[in-house]
Amino acid sequence: METIASLGENESLKRTISRLNKGEYEVVGPGDDAAVIKAESGSFVVTTDTLVQDHDFKHEWSSGYDLGWKAVATNIADVAAMGATPTVLVVALVAPSNTAVAWLEAFADGLREACLALAPGCAVVGGDLASGAQMVIAVTAHGDLQGRAAVLRSGAQVGDQVAVAGTLGRAACGLELLASGNTDAANAYDDWVNVQTRPQPPIAAGAAAAEAGATSMLDISDGLAKDATRIAKASDVTIKLHPIQLQGFQAVLEGAAQALAIKPGKLTADEYALKWVLGGGEDHSLLATFPADTKLPRAFKRIGEVVAKQEHEVLLGDSPVPELGWDSVTG
Repeated sequence: METIASLGENESLKRTISRLNKGEYEVVGPGDDAAVIKAESGSFVVTTDTLVQDHDFKHEWSSGYDLGWKAVATNIADVAAMGATPTVLVVALVAPSNTAVAWLEAFADGLREACLALAPGCAVVGGDLASGAQMVIAVTAHGDLQGRAAVLRSGAQVGDQVAVAGTLGRAACGLELLASGNTDAANAYDDWVNVQTRPQPPIAAGAAAAEAGATSMLDISDGLAKDATRIAKASDVTIKLHPIQLQGFQAVLEGAAQALAIKPGKLTADEYALKWVLGGGEDHSLLATFPADTKLPRAFKRIGEVVAKQEHEVLLGDSPVPELGWDSVTG
């Protein structure tokens, strides 16, 4: 079996780079000391994120292809949440020296296919490969604002409508299915597992929201409740979520909750599904606020409203939402 150690850095990188697509924003791609990128509007956004083995992913649940896809999806969702169009990424990978080159090639395939599927024109234009005891994937993503102002977290106004583009709770459901060890349940609800391993963020909806006049926006990486709290704090308001407008997101998860044999006397399947919707991260959907009279872009569904600042940052109906969600440091 060929490994990174047996081939060396240069040949391993050559094998990887050959599998990547060329992006339309790319002037000079992989192979030089740095990439050269077009930014015709003169204004761009940049973000970075890491995936750490056994903290953010497990090899027994995710293939090299899955992790390449997820590395792209999680980062370009942050770009989209600013109202920008993803243009290029650079990827640094720390991997054990006995990692099979076939794994590395599958990882590159996942990077390429996620770019092509989620943000056509975007591409990986460089990065780094290093050896280490534990696998770490670090991605830096860039996006072009195309003349638009960036949409920040701090712009929500009292009276705005709160809306979401994408799914809620499915990635958390998929993670719980994987962690349960219940193979039958995981196979029965493999669509939810796939949202966890290969997220499908609505990337184009970010620019559409900016063009429609979104006053604030972020991607739901750590859970609806936690990320709504971030908008509320940054904008000095309270986010009021409407239970009835979350019911559709809950309903599709109830079967999986029942399949996980939720113990009687604790949470019902409906309550368990609501917990995923409110506290489950990694759907990488877009949460945004819009003026009350704005016609929402097609991808968005209204789920609440912005009200004057109250004791609690986020309400579900008239009740405070408990602290739910993922913390990237504490887990």
